[in-house]
Amino acid sequence: MHFNDKYTFSGKDIPYAKVSKDMSIEDLIELYASAGYNARRLGEAAELFYKMIDEDATICLTMAGAMTPIGYGGLVKELIEHGFVDWIIATGANVYHDAHFAFKLPVKQGHFDVDDDILHKKNIVRIYDVYIKEDETLQKQDKIIREIVEDAINNSNSSDFNPMNFTTAEFSNMLGKYIYENADRENSFLASAYAYNVPVYISTFKDSSLALDLIPLRLNGKVFLVDSIREIIEQAAIVYNSSKNGAIEIGGGVPKNTVQQTGPALDQILHLNHGGLDYIIQLTDARPDTGGLSGATLQEGKSWGKVKTSHVNLVTVYADASITFPLLCLYVISKHEPRKSKGLYLKRKEYYERLKSIYECQVLNR
Repeated sequence: MHFNDKYTFSGKDIPYAKVSKDMSIEDLIELYASAGYNARRLGEAAELFYKMIDEDATICLTMAGAMTPIGYGGLVKELIEHGFVDWIIATGANVYHDAHFAFKLPVKQGHFDVDDDILHKKNIVRIYDVYIKEDETLQKQDKIIREIVEDAINNSNSSDFNPMNFTTAEFSNMLGKYIYENADRENSFLASAYAYNVPVYISTFKDSSLALDLIPLRLNGKVFLVDSIREIIEQAAIVYNSSKNGAIEIGGGVPKNTVQQTGPALDQILHLNHGGLDYIIQLTDARPDTGGLSGATLQEGKSWGKVKTSHVNLVTVYADASITFPLLCLYVISKHEPRKSKGLYLKRKEYYERLKSIYECQVLNR
């Protein structure tokens, strides 16, 4: 809705809602879009996601919260394979827990109203109503990850992974390659990211089991150095080298800020007058009035230069992402033809060097 239209009685008529057994996902989303409240926002988010794809935007998916323990890595996998996600920023937990499915390590439905002291004695860890076994799942996967890393170190000539200087995208690519070649690739979004050259950045690497798994290797003399600055330059370079940029943000937290800080990186720091992202959809239950980044409105991001404008192409859906994310995925997969992967993992070094060259020329001309 145009700014001036907000103060007139010129909006679309709200139809009397009707459902039928023959309704498609497109019909349902259109029903949402024609209604009000967060149903309308979900409908508008689905339409904006379609628009991003249709206008060939470079799309980043950010994942906070625990989405993969409930199997939703499979939704990410579908988006990757349809070409609807070009790069990913996830918490380490979302990468770690998704791998359980590839290695066939058990994850069970449990209960939310329990005595956690009893669960602890039974070696069961809980994520609300999801149960994971300490020994049968976590310990086994920890061992697998350490073996993958040791193997990559021993064969460093055939891998991007250099333990003394690596980004989390290179770490994820290493895991994805192993899963693709040795585990159940059909149950791993990392394997698909590897196959389609989609970079997966882990915004909170040290705050996850992925980093904890490296502790025994470090105590045994192996040093690991994550090049965080190269990583954020790569991310800014992806945005700078794309004609249009969008983000689908599941939750908030560090992944949300990581994609949105590309704007300030390019403008506040490098003075390239880029302007920030063109479109953002956020699925969140966080409040904006507490001052936290998770709840900060997308419009507020304009004051930081994170988005092109606060007026259009920004939709926040205040609802549980475990409900809304599958609806968004099904809508675009049902309605839009697949796109070819942009292969950003293979282009990230080229984009980095191009951004570096532009910056150096700018400094010389000051």
